[in-house]
Amino acid sequence: MKTINRFFMVFAVMLLLCTTSTFAQDQERPAYVVVTKMHWNMDNNDFKMDEWKAMEKEIADKVTRKNEHIISSGYYMHNMTPDNTELLYVTTYPSWDAIDKAAARNQELSEAAWPDKAKREDFYKKRAANYSDMHSDEIYATMPGGKDFKSPPTKDMVVYLKVSNFAYPKDGTQKEFDELNEKYVKNVLHKNDFIKAYYPNVHAYGSDRTQFLEAYYLDSFSDIDKMFDKNTELFNGHWKDETARKSYNEKMGKYFTGKHGDYIYTYVSGI
Repeated sequence: MKTINRFFMVFAVMLLLCTTSTFAQDQERPAYVVVTKMHWNMDNNDFKMDEWKAMEKEIADKVTRKNEHIISSGYYMHNMTPDNTELLYVTTYPSWDAIDKAAARNQELSEAAWPDKAKREDFYKKRAANYSDMHSDEIYATMPGGKDFKSPPTKDMVVYLKVSNFAYPKDGTQKEFDELNEKYVKNVLHKNDFIKAYYPNVHAYGSDRTQFLEAYYLDSFSDIDKMFDKNTELFNGHWKDETARKSYNEKMGKYFTGKHGDYIYTYVSGI
């Protein structure tokens, strides 16, 4: 694979100066994203992928999709990450209060779906056997500038996740940031047809307040390189000379430390 540390990616879509209050005012997207990092139970010799999918789909149909406090949820499996046992469960919410309300509502819906307590406990015990006891949670606030799916995905997709770290320049301003960000989003990411959806998020509650997460949804693994090439083409097409490109990158570069990590997951469709 071609290197993903392209110069334009270092400065792509800088959204750190937006505030949480701004997120809540935007009713067209979720306000918060909870990412639960789970791990497969590697000692479960009876694990079958089809059975796992069927079990999680049953929970989604009977519980999650009926929960009015949850906007969306889904599973993301390791593809190219440092830990092949990890599995992400991502849930989006319309507000901070909805996170607590959703947990209580899930319990009510579960009891309604499996009214027999013994059968309900047996079902969830079998489900729990798929996972290890270890998990961690991070909460992110959604950012403006996303690119939504034209229609809900009906197949597994490749998700390239870029995790960057913000710098906090003394000479940075909200106005400058917003203007530069809007130009890049409008003229590069939203025009790149290889990017089927794009969702930027910033730390809200968790281990690292400097984190900025960008999730790119693609049809295939080979589209990752194609996406980068197209981004370069679109970037150079809008900032047509070297002086303009250099000026743009210098202005945007001060909002990042230059450090980032890359992860590739598979979005599991249907559940």
